[in-house]
Amino acid sequence: MSMETSMVKKDKKIFNSILNNMLQFFKENMGILIGFIALCILLSFMSPVFLTQKNIMNVLRQISTNLYLACAMTMIIILGGIDLSVGSTIALSGVVTGGLIAFNGLPVPVAVLGGLGIGLIVGSFNGLAIAKTSIPPFIVTLATMNIVRGAAYVYTGGKPIRVMSEQFNFIGAGYVADTIPTPVIYLIVILVVSTLIMNKSKLGRYIYAVGGNRQAAKFSGLKIEKILFFPYAFSGLMAAVAGIVLASRMFSGQPTAGDGAEMDAIAAVVLGGTSMSGGSGKIGGTVIGALVIGVLSNGLNLMNINSFWQYIVKGIVILIAVYVDAIKKKKSKL
Repeated sequence: MSMETSMVKKDKKIFNSILNNMLQFFKENMGILIGFIALCILLSFMSPVFLTQKNIMNVLRQISTNLYLACAMTMIIILGGIDLSVGSTIALSGVVTGGLIAFNGLPVPVAVLGGLGIGLIVGSFNGLAIAKTSIPPFIVTLATMNIVRGAAYVYTGGKPIRVMSEQFNFIGAGYVADTIPTPVIYLIVILVVSTLIMNKSKLGRYIYAVGGNRQAAKFSGLKIEKILFFPYAFSGLMAAVAGIVLASRMFSGQPTAGDGAEMDAIAAVVLGGTSMSGGSGKIGGTVIGALVIGVLSNGLNLMNINSFWQYIVKGIVILIAVYVDAIKKKKSKL
């Protein structure tokens, strides 16, 4: 067999694999995809601005911070856990990064590393507490949520920290090639990394195994503590990225930033088909869930509907998604 023939067969195999994965993705998410497309068509008729390039990029920038959180939250919920501390971590990471620049005069890259370190510390604490004790994740992260939010208020004295730096502002409000917002670039990288972890690594398979049946996974020889630790540490890091991006966009570290962000992330994950009882879910579904929420919020804003309605819409969306998940599980048991 010639080298050329071998390469053609290899390329054909790769193409078939990609095609099969795409078909599987559309099959698994058919319902929410149809709903998303219908929503986009409806909004395009209701607002001539909706399908413009500027508005599409605006939607992508708005959902990017939610998706940073939702990628890690997908892993956590697949494990059967929850992380309520991400909103507070956003605030603390943002104010610490801003403070290191404004109060301590540190270079922007060093300050950003400090903010990322804060998020990693919070996430690692959650992971260790959940892995090493029998305290439920809900309680651990609820406690951390209050501690970290309090720390953000103590650090700032309850006041925003102004950061007048073009270099810092570029992190969250800049554009690449004068078209693509910088937060969208980070999002693409995070999505690729998260997908590789969940679909192509042993860790991803272990997360599904532990979420599906922790006892069986333990008897199989898996190191449960290490598997539980990683998603929470990763979640803290993603919350720090979101916090720094938001602080950059607002030219300030805000102790109130990230309020309710955990609910948006959970809504995206659940709407994307990840089961709250653990064991199943995909990053791809989470992306669609975040898009639905982002497009809904954007559509309400374009139609000048009071932003308070967004809370009602998100609540209804979560309720419907959990109900659909319950119906699926009931049918699978029959």
